[in-house]
Amino acid sequence: MEFDNIECVSTTDGMNEDEIHHHNLQHPHPHHAHHQFSSSKPHNATNITNNGNTTTNNIVGPTAIAPATSVHELLECPVCTNSMYPPIHQCHNGHTICSTCKTRVHHRCPTCRQELGDIRCLALEKVAESLEMPCKYYNLGCPEIFPYYSKLKHEAMCNYRPYNCPYAGSECSVVGDIPFLVGHLRDDHKVDMHTGCTFNHRYVKSNPREVENATWMLTVFHCFGQYFCLHFEAFQLGMAPVYMAFLRFMGDETEARNYSYSLEVGANGRKLIFEGTPRSIRDSHRKVRDSHDGLIIQRNMALFFSGGDRKELKLRVTGRVWKEQQNPDNGVCIPNLCS
Repeated sequence: MEFDNIECVSTTDGMNEDEIHHHNLQHPHPHHAHHQFSSSKPHNATNITNNGNTTTNNIVGPTAIAPATSVHELLECPVCTNSMYPPIHQCHNGHTICSTCKTRVHHRCPTCRQELGDIRCLALEKVAESLEMPCKYYNLGCPEIFPYYSKLKHEAMCNYRPYNCPYAGSECSVVGDIPFLVGHLRDDHKVDMHTGCTFNHRYVKSNPREVENATWMLTVFHCFGQYFCLHFEAFQLGMAPVYMAFLRFMGDETEARNYSYSLEVGANGRKLIFEGTPRSIRDSHRKVRDSHDGLIIQRNMALFFSGGDRKELKLRVTGRVWKEQQNPDNGVCIPNLCS
């Protein structure tokens, strides 16, 4: 489907209608960031002596950062630089490597080039078991500290972990916090930005029979101090082409539940209405689309709404976002409508 043929005319909160033409965009290269973390929480520093015995010293205060950091460096795989988890392998000279990279280097130590056998570094695994480390998203605001072997599970679900770019027109690999992604969508993807919690969009396609699995439109709305992504797409549902509109919240799922939205499309005395809760951008655009969680319009109905000779698609989708507020008197949620 060619993006050049798509025209979107939108109004929000009394704004004048102006035509917006969308063209193919070039997408930036992914950005990579590497962060180091340390903790000022008291740690147990474990020393391995020449005779194989271990001594443990309790270190309190800022001086605890140095031992934790140095051990953390020991637990860093020299190939992938990720933290190592059992089984941790070592060569005959004592150089360590993670189990994943052992296969990648064809069982040759990347440090001394000696052959890697099946030697486990049990001492380092035991040291790691006694450690407490900060979440790797510490610099993004996560205050949690976990036992070393519990940290990985937390980081996979950490609320402070970066978000993936919600742009659906390409496989963009950029990640970041919400303010960064808003600027990225505006500057790099040239996404339309609107302020207000009501919207009125007209989608025009010169040949509606050319339906492919492609994204048509993404618009970002700012209301209630939050950002929302409005998606409008055409894709094949089985053998039937359909059009779909849905809203995603730029934040976590728990925050998304505080909001509701409605979408409406219609003409010639008919209308379709959808109401729901916006999905978090933690859920991929494809996951939301494939779950059919939004306003779905069959092509025949879309052409009926378009009127005329049914050779051109002209859909007007209107909607609004509101915030659910808890009534302190009876515990019932009441909508807070945008003025």
